[in-house]
Amino acid sequence: MPPYRKIIFMVVIVDYGIGNLGSIANMLKQIGVHTSISSDADEILAADRLILPGVGAFDAGMSRLEERGLIPLLNHKVIAEGTPILGICLGLQLFAQGSEEGQLPGLGWINARALKFNFEQGVEQPRHRLRIPHMGWNEIEVTQEHSLLANLGAGARFYFVHSYYVHCQQEDIVLANTTYGFPFHSIIGKGNIMGTQFHPEKSHRFGMQLLANFVQFTS
Repeated sequence: MPPYRKIIFMVVIVDYGIGNLGSIANMLKQIGVHTSISSDADEILAADRLILPGVGAFDAGMSRLEERGLIPLLNHKVIAEGTPILGICLGLQLFAQGSEEGQLPGLGWINARALKFNFEQGVEQPRHRLRIPHMGWNEIEVTQEHSLLANLGAGARFYFVHSYYVHCQQEDIVLANTTYGFPFHSIIGKGNIMGTQFHPEKSHRFGMQLLANFVQFTS
């Protein structure tokens, strides 16, 4: 794993009351990134990079974004200005059109829907080994080259905690799959919009490298 150079971008971790915000900030600090955990409009508008974390239920996440007035702000930064954003776990799911878990529409930035793991058929592993949520370390299978995946090396492993996963209708935005019963989309990239179903902030050196790649991302 190469040494990290000091990164001068301002990264705002969007605070909407859901997510492991401190852990993300701490890992970014280790690679020399200045971060702010904020829901303040001025700070978000000034950001060079955005991270949307999240744990919990889909509708709760969308409701919190709406309550804090963040949806139009994020649409402006991400869609109008093209600011790079990384969605983590629920944060990625909120990029989609919606979820089997709830009734509210998502942000709609990607043509995808969050689905619940269903192991009734098509399972490639013995059913007795599989639990929901999918929790623990698992490898990724890269489907296409992307700067977000630079310098990860063979056998990159990440930490997952989730019961739902994003299923994309556009295969060209899928950067990597992970198998848990069946292959599911675990990393996506659509221009300045990127997301991981796993938690890079819990994934040690592989997660640190991926976050460094995101901060240095250029389209």
